[in-house]
Amino acid sequence: MFFERPDHGGETAILVHIDFPEGANREDLSEFQELVISAGAEPVGLVTTKRAKPDAKTFIGKGKVEEIAALLRLHDAHLVIFNHALTPSQERNLEKELQARVLDRTGLILDIFAQRARTHEGKLQVELAQLEYQSTRLVRGWTHLERQKGGIGLRGPGETQLETDRRLLRERVKNIHARLDKVHAQRDQNRRARKRSAIPGVAIVGYTNAGKSTLFNTLTSAEVYAADQLFATLDPTLRRLAIDNVGEIVLADTVGFIRHLPHKLVEAFQATLQEAAEADLLMHVIDCAAAEREGNIQQVELVLKEIEADSVPQLRVYNKIDLLGHAQPRIDRDDQGRPVAVWVSAQQRLGLDLLAQALSELLGSELYCGDILLHPADARLRAILYELGAVQQERCEENGDMVVALRLQLQDFKRALSRAGVDEQRFLTPVREAWH
Repeated sequence: MFFERPDHGGETAILVHIDFPEGANREDLSEFQELVISAGAEPVGLVTTKRAKPDAKTFIGKGKVEEIAALLRLHDAHLVIFNHALTPSQERNLEKELQARVLDRTGLILDIFAQRARTHEGKLQVELAQLEYQSTRLVRGWTHLERQKGGIGLRGPGETQLETDRRLLRERVKNIHARLDKVHAQRDQNRRARKRSAIPGVAIVGYTNAGKSTLFNTLTSAEVYAADQLFATLDPTLRRLAIDNVGEIVLADTVGFIRHLPHKLVEAFQATLQEAAEADLLMHVIDCAAAEREGNIQQVELVLKEIEADSVPQLRVYNKIDLLGHAQPRIDRDDQGRPVAVWVSAQQRLGLDLLAQALSELLGSELYCGDILLHPADARLRAILYELGAVQQERCEENGDMVVALRLQLQDFKRALSRAGVDEQRFLTPVREAWH
């Protein structure tokens, strides 16, 4: 039996949350309400219940479906949002029963991402994730899907509207993939250029609304949009930042993570998240005042593992210490004395000097900065160093030797010496002279 989908704007919404036992289905209610508000919907009712597992047909059970229907009539609302992932058949059954639009958690997050995307790449990635999400939902029984194509110029095998939609969707997905490949190639080229220039990359990661963009803006004097809402920024932003004993680094502000981040979104944003996977250091920003702090940390670690960034060295930055009242800026260190965490407040500009100190310690030890003396016979090594973009300056001595100022990752320097067939012991103590 086919039915027409109700045509309503649907900004007032009834929210549905099931309190499952600890496990894969469990979601946070307060975070759900923040997501709904971030999407621009107005919650006018909330239906909650406890279940051991979802109902196969309607996810929430017949009695609760009737309760939702009563709330829809009471508030004249036309949108129901679930804090859980629904199967296409569950979504279809609910819309048929309720005669209202039903949106699950994945669809809600995709909607927020669609609103936040600003760059060409971001918009393409969101559209790709939406199309791949919708492709599993083209089983809906809207009446127009059963009509046969016909008429002058359209006679043929009798392709149904559903088949046409599927074919057009596949073509659009293929087209977006091709366009994103070009964008990704450009991003990879830029990343390789930064590697050749030996500029360390630091990617800011963290749970959404942990204060990543505020910290990024404070450190770099950038103007990335920052607000007290989930997914305030979506597109990655790169800025250079000068750090003592290191020089310039590239700081990347990435998209915020969230529990049960839709897998299609992780796939679509793979290239964006690659900034994290290929960084020299991850700055994991944590809202230290959040009630779900430890759970949020675990969710970020899960996504980092999914994008194969879990092996990248990490510095935890506990942000918003001003909300704790008693916490003071400090650096936490491991048994070897290396910084592992810094406690700061980006908004109040507390502890930023300690953060810069920690970055200097972690990145400076991996960087080779200094002057080396090259003889005319070292022409191959000199050429390789120029190829790497490591030569900052050079000066010719009267006897034909060259004093070359270098700045590059220590490992890159060792590889360059190996390629040139030069014993690395020769340059363990660089010649440091004043430039005139």
